Amino acid sequence: MSAARPIAQGNPTLASLRRLFRDRPLIPLLGLLVVLVLVLQLVRPGIVNGGWVGITLRAAIPLALLAACQTLTMLTRGIDLSVGTVASMAAYLVATQSTGQGDTVAILIALGAAAFVGLANGIGVGVFRVHPLIMTLGISFVVLGLMNAYQLLMVRAGVVLPGVINVLGSGTTLTVFPNSLVIFVPIAALILVGLRRSGFGRLLFAVGDNPIAARLSGVRAWQVIIALYVLSGLLAGIAGFLVAGLTQTASLSLVEQSVLPSVAAAVIGGTSIMGGRGGYAGTIVGALILTVLANLLTVLQMPEGVRQILFGAIIVAVAAAYTRVTGET
Repeated sequence: MSAARPIAQGNPTLASLRRLFRDRPLIPLLGLLVVLVLVLQLVRPGIVNGGWVGITLRAAIPLALLAACQTLTMLTRGIDLSVGTVASMAAYLVATQSTGQGDTVAILIALGAAAFVGLANGIGVGVFRVHPLIMTLGISFVVLGLMNAYQLLMVRAGVVLPGVINVLGSGTTLTVFPNSLVIFVPIAALILVGLRRSGFGRLLFAVGDNPIAARLSGVRAWQVIIALYVLSGLLAGIAGFLVAGLTQTASLSLVEQSVLPSVAAAVIGGTSIMGGRGGYAGTIVGALILTVLANLLTVLQMPEGVRQILFGAIIVAVAAAYTRVTGET
């Protein structure tokens, strides 16, 4: 202990950096976002304008919703690798059911299916104690197989997205504000407020921070886990709707490529993979950072492989940096 004190006193910059990352992680994240925007403007002068802001926000919102799934589950020491499959499933269901059942019923069917997949994940993780990574990965394969069979049955039905999904996913107001903000802002507000001020939010932190103490205090962790994964399924389904509206199509692999970026956004935002620490505000900024970074890579004409390598490296590097700077073990 005596040897550690002079080191800390001799490195005031490191100590300040640790406090900044621990207490106000949004400040360095926003700084990084500004730097990326400036680099993009330098690489292609004039690209950063009102229209670019609208396009960037429109692309970042579905990623932020998927990253919300990862943030909430990571708070309980979990992860949800099924979000891409669930989002693609919801988009495909609503596109194939809308012609026969109507838009409203099709949306309810898709959300119900997404919630059911979340329920299966929650029961596996919370009741049968299957590791979240294994459970959600296995469920994603099951869902993908079922949807392949469903696709063969619906091959003649065609894919027709409801008009409201097209408007929400790809429309903008005043060229700057995506219509998807109508969906995202209330959801983000509920998550931000709920994590800090609701009983359910406090239970998520308690289960992730010290599951044994939470159980001894009377918390039924399995119920919290089930509710959590049902919520994750619903959020993934909504994200699938927005991606389908943005791309004007629906397929069984529509959102699969967003699974790794959703994890990266949560990690960049400061959510600990060890549970009990994090928040959604940082995740939103993390999604914006990744969206701007993807835009920059596109401008630089980097191939998709480089983008995937970069996202994987970001997860490892940022997780290591948070562990180093905050002193977590």
